[in-house]
Amino acid sequence: VQLQACGGGLVQAGGSLRLSCAASGRTFSKYTMGWFRQAPGKEREFVSFISASGGTTSYVDSVKGRFTISRDNAKNTVYLQMNSLKPEDTAEYYCAAKRFGMTMTANEFDYWGQGTQVTVSS
Repeated sequence: VQLQACGGGLVQAGGSLRLSCAASGRTFSKYTMGWFRQAPGKEREFVSFISASGGTTSYVDSVKGRFTISRDNAKNTVYLQMNSLKPEDTAEYYCAAKRFGMTMTANEFDYWGQGTQVTVSS
């Protein structure tokens, strides 16, 4: 599985961005998809995941109520809608895929995309 993330950019605090992650292959619908982020000098942090069917989602507390993860299995794409952005959301955002099960642990994901930079100015 190859993953290609896009949609990052520079936005003012309070603004919105939508990240997309397109996956190759015909088995996208069998993967749990996750979003992680890493700010300079910090460890990679879980942001959200969505189950293969889309029926289960999870978020880190700091983004609950502001971010929404979704997926379109017909388009092999997972999205992260980010609203009410804060400067502390500034980071490189990565999408990841996990074949079996659901997890918030980065090293349990099987495939990773390149990052897309999100910068939120105050």
